[in-house]
Amino acid sequence: MTPSEFVKTYYKYAKQTQDKTGIDARFILAQAALETGWGKSVYGNMFFGIKDSDGVNGNEQLLRTTEVLKNPNVKFPEVISVTKRPDGKYNYVVKDWFRKYDTPEGSFTDHACFFFTYNRYKKALEVKSDPYKFAEEIAKAGYATAPNYADSLKAVIKTVEKYIP
Repeated sequence: MTPSEFVKTYYKYAKQTQDKTGIDARFILAQAALETGWGKSVYGNMFFGIKDSDGVNGNEQLLRTTEVLKNPNVKFPEVISVTKRPDGKYNYVVKDWFRKYDTPEGSFTDHACFFFTYNRYKKALEVKSDPYKFAEEIAKAGYATAPNYADSLKAVIKTVEKYIP
């Protein structure tokens, strides 16, 4: 899916979430695009990589992912490989439990609720109408393990902005 097609297809869901929560639709689309490779990896309508804690109620799926962690002995349902990085951290290729959804709207709604559920995103929610500041704050709060997550998100926000109707 091209960036233009992605925005055209999913903007309405991001806008609905923005209207409900105040989290900017540009941010929501950018994060969804970054997390899915512009819609290339949307398994079970899961756009945001939200993990499922138990893997037992039928609302989850076991998917391959990459993590950057400090510890070489972290447990996952399946570890494919662990490689030490030059910075002393470890690249993990694993299979882990992620949530799945019946519709894209379900994923977008759950995504917004995630930020409101955890106190560590309090500072991010103070700037929820600014997609660039929101990206910085969720990264500071530990949303993802990628060291350059905020910069990556901000670059995708710029692309999303080109295609918003």
